[in-house]
Amino acid sequence: MIVYRNATAEDAPAIAELFERSFVETFGPLYRPEDLAAFLGGFSLAAWRREIDGPDLRFRLALADGIPAGFAKVGPVGLPVEPAGPAAELRQLYLTRAFHGLGIAQALMEWVLGDARARGAGELFLSVWSGNARAKAFYRRYGFTYVKPYAFMVGEQADEDEIWRLALR
Repeated sequence: MIVYRNATAEDAPAIAELFERSFVETFGPLYRPEDLAAFLGGFSLAAWRREIDGPDLRFRLALADGIPAGFAKVGPVGLPVEPAGPAAELRQLYLTRAFHGLGIAQALMEWVLGDARARGAGELFLSVWSGNARAKAFYRRYGFTYVKPYAFMVGEQADEDEIWRLALR
């Protein structure tokens, strides 16, 4: 059984572990070990707790039979874009590989869309690695479209990411 709930500061260790495991599973081979370590080192438990407790970001956690399976984080736009009006950003949507294909990503995305609309956002932005065909196909199903390239730093390596946008109204 999959349960979804808003994350609390007590969930910071689970979210940190989910993030690191899913990031390494998906992207680890793309980086030199020192770049990956430097990037992941920027995500401390204290930082996760501050984000979860802060007023600007919202987290949704998915638990499969009590095991943390994935999470989504939405908040104000931090990407280098100029929204036409009120906007939000999908900051992170991560699942570990063992939980792919169970509908968790779709449920988390529906929550993200609802949260962005509840914030009054007319647009939702995100960034995605240009080589992540699976994620790009997922976002296309929701109507997201490409905006422009974006350099996402992992240690000293600049990834070729893409910024995508969805009109919410």
